[in-house]
Amino acid sequence: MLLQIYSFLLYSTIISAANIVVGVDLGTEYIKAALVKPGVPLEIVLTKDSKRKEAAAVAFKPLQSRSTDPDVYPERAYGGDALALSARFPVDVYSNLKPLLGLSYKDSSLVDEFKSRYPELRIAESKPRGTIEFRSESFNKAESFMVEELLGMELQNIRANAEAFAGKGSRVKDVVVTIPAFFTAEEKQAVEVAADLAGVRILAMMSDGLAIGLNYATSRTFSETKPEYHMIYDMGAGSTTATVIKFQAKTVKDVGRFNKTVQDVQVMGVGWDKTLGGDAFNQLILDDMIDKFLETQRLKTLGTTRKHVTAHGRTMAKLWKEAERMRQVLSANQETAASFEGLFYDDVNFKYKLSRNQFEEMVSAFDKRTKSPIQQALAMAKFGTSDIESVILHGGAIRTPFVQKQLEAIMGSSDKLRTNVNSDEAAALGAAFKAAAMSPSYRVKDIQAGDIAAHPVTLSWTTDDGKERTQKLFPPTSIAGIEKQVPVKSFEDFTMQLNQQIVDAAGKTRDIPVAKVQTQNLTVSVKELSSRFGCSQDDISTKFQIRVSPVNGLPEIVGGMISCDVSDASTLGGVVDDVKGFFGFGSKKGDQIPLEDGSVEDQGETTEESSTTSTSAAKTSTTKTTTSSAASKSDKPKEIKKKTETISVSFKSDPIGLPGVNAEDFVRIHERMTAFDNSDRSRKLREEALNTLEGYTYKVRDVLDDEGIIAVSTSTERDTIQSKSKDASEWLYSDGADASRNDLKARLKELRDLVEPIQKRRDEAKTRPESLETFQKALEQIEGLVAVAKGSIEKQVNASIAAAEASSAEAARSASTTIDPQATDGVEGESSTSTTTTAAADPPFPTISYNQDDVESLSKAYESAKTWFAVKSEAQKQLSKTDNPIMLTADLDAKAKQVNKVVSDLLTEKFKPKPPKPKSSKAKTSKTKKSKTSKKAATTGKEAAASSVDDAPDATPASSPEAVETSSMFNEGASTLIEAATPSIKDEL
Repeated sequence: MLLQIYSFLLYSTIISAANIVVGVDLGTEYIKAALVKPGVPLEIVLTKDSKRKEAAAVAFKPLQSRSTDPDVYPERAYGGDALALSARFPVDVYSNLKPLLGLSYKDSSLVDEFKSRYPELRIAESKPRGTIEFRSESFNKAESFMVEELLGMELQNIRANAEAFAGKGSRVKDVVVTIPAFFTAEEKQAVEVAADLAGVRILAMMSDGLAIGLNYATSRTFSETKPEYHMIYDMGAGSTTATVIKFQAKTVKDVGRFNKTVQDVQVMGVGWDKTLGGDAFNQLILDDMIDKFLETQRLKTLGTTRKHVTAHGRTMAKLWKEAERMRQVLSANQETAASFEGLFYDDVNFKYKLSRNQFEEMVSAFDKRTKSPIQQALAMAKFGTSDIESVILHGGAIRTPFVQKQLEAIMGSSDKLRTNVNSDEAAALGAAFKAAAMSPSYRVKDIQAGDIAAHPVTLSWTTDDGKERTQKLFPPTSIAGIEKQVPVKSFEDFTMQLNQQIVDAAGKTRDIPVAKVQTQNLTVSVKELSSRFGCSQDDISTKFQIRVSPVNGLPEIVGGMISCDVSDASTLGGVVDDVKGFFGFGSKKGDQIPLEDGSVEDQGETTEESSTTSTSAAKTSTTKTTTSSAASKSDKPKEIKKKTETISVSFKSDPIGLPGVNAEDFVRIHERMTAFDNSDRSRKLREEALNTLEGYTYKVRDVLDDEGIIAVSTSTERDTIQSKSKDASEWLYSDGADASRNDLKARLKELRDLVEPIQKRRDEAKTRPESLETFQKALEQIEGLVAVAKGSIEKQVNASIAAAEASSAEAARSASTTIDPQATDGVEGESSTSTTTTAAADPPFPTISYNQDDVESLSKAYESAKTWFAVKSEAQKQLSKTDNPIMLTADLDAKAKQVNKVVSDLLTEKFKPKPPKPKSSKAKTSKTKKSKTSKKAATTGKEAAASSVDDAPDATPASSPEAVETSSMFNEGASTLIEAATPSIKDEL
């Protein structure tokens, strides 16, 4: 049973750990995560600083010394810790990486904007992919990092936070990630690469707007007849999106014949501005700061230009941080100020003030850009502002008063602006709900969430005659997951290409290749249809099932087939049809004649007695019927039917567009990330060893002043400890600052080897008297029990002898009784019934019955403990207080426990209730013979006394008054022994 419980708990633990799912809101400035695990529904994952969001940043602390150890890597910092290093190490702080995902290095506008914001970062082109990479000088040699690798580190940190939040032993593998609706195939592929490097599996990617709408629907119920249309307006740090969503209840088929009602959340239209957000507002304040800064007298004297300031990394990091803080303050205040000391080469002090009116003048140029996403979403959904019931606000920048004024203007009223979701966490919570819904381990509210393609999808291929063909497959509003059959007139293996159509910053439409699909058996299948079924090319059709993937929103081919309509062979007749007709199993569609009365069916209902005659008649009737049916068929022409022969088309699909990370680079990057993890782990252990050693040096000072330590130690020992502690403390602040973990542990061990023996003497001197008292009580207890057991055995022997003598006397009296010989006359086999019962005297039973084995086990334990104590106590008397003790408290406690266990085991065994005996049957009749009487009379008292002592208590039936009295005596004696037992024995009993 215990094994089954253990197995169940182990299985439950494994399942609990394996079924943790996380929703990740991948923002530009912050990353939020929500977790679902058994017993923890929809909780925001806290950072190590107990914050509810983590800054999207990672930083490398340069190595303090150039180490030749290849396993030593710079320390990584995440979130707020990384941003705090931006002023000191601006060259190795990487934040706001999301806009660079899937971006080509040749896209100069966005790359130049990022360079101007972070001038110290060394940005280069990643060969051969053509994307962006960063180069760091913080290693023993220059290292390059792709954007996907840095984002993978950030996701790895989020995963570590989630596992720590979920509890010890938890593992996170499955995530749902939110992305902007405008993400292209290249950007989505970059997110997938980052997730692979972080060691997590993406269950699905969903748009930010849909995730927010899903969170909105979790606490609401909608009508089946009247849908609701709401708009999600999400303005974050880097971009702005508007999403029109339909909320409606609908009835769908459930298991069996039952139906159920689900809540349907469907995206109808989206609009976006890829660069409008909080960072764009911050940039306006930053530009104004730089203009004011350049007007200071000190910079005019130095001849400093704007280019000089923007190229100084530390200055830009400080100005950017204050610009963001001031924007946030102005959301709730009319004015704010910032003060800088030692700015620009630590030589200039600068003060800056800004009011809300001044700020709104700066951002007034963004009024059209603020409204544009709403207009795009309404146009795509073919709605007007009057069709929208409310605008649900989300994102950090949405708190800016200017933005809310623009939304009121376009929607016509402030009443439509709603803050009924958490503007920071709704997307993460919606993604976590989606992850739980996709996991088989959770049962959640029935909500169907549908996303759309957002970008048009086209299919291009080359026909058999060499012509290029392009077909538009899906408009932007196509619902993800719905398949579409696309016919392609081709009879040989060919290559297709799926594309996304996007509009670039210049307003030009261009195709982004997503996947290349190569058929593998089309040519062979066409030949098979032609040879087996005689199909011509005009009769053959080729079709492919294509859809927008519900997992990542990219177009994909899920199946293909070629088909041909051929004549059904079953309508052409043959030997099989003739045989079936002969037995009456022909076709049922008009060519089978009903049977007459007295036919086979009627005759088949006769009884078994006349089976022979009816069988003969049946054969004749069947033959006639078949002949008539055959004649009927010959007069009627057959109708030839058609059926469709299909063959599945196998194909191979490969992603194209942005070059993926090849296998060699992927392994190299993964190994480097693993080395980073090992280095971080080693550094953490070293820091723990350093802190432990430093704390121990302070503890030693207090130990040396303790009166108990002074009493059990010599002055020489104390002087040695003080000297070693001082040396270790001085070493920590000199060579020990860069010492290895092993060196730190060796120093700590050296100190502990000196201090701990003295501490042990003090502790032993303090606790030994109490342990001695407990041990003495245990010895007294077992000694007393030995005496009780011996007395009990003696009483049992005396009682047995007395009972045997009484029994012998009674037998003698019975034997001397004269028997009338005539009483035995009669037919052989007859007997008389004896009904006389002699009442035996009550035996003096002891309270508990002991035997010689009990006495021996108790005596052995007592003598062993007594001898051990005598040897140890004699040796301890020869030692002084400053010597290490021989009689240890732990040994005394262990011996006392051992003695108590012998006593408690014995008493437990004696108190254990015996199984009930079967009830005694009525006195049986037996023949009265002289031989039996003679045997009873021959039994002597010595033979009765020689019987086992253990059998004496069993002589009295369980239901007799004597047994009741004996049981009462037994319980009374047991209670007395328990009260006299030591506390430890009482606990066990």
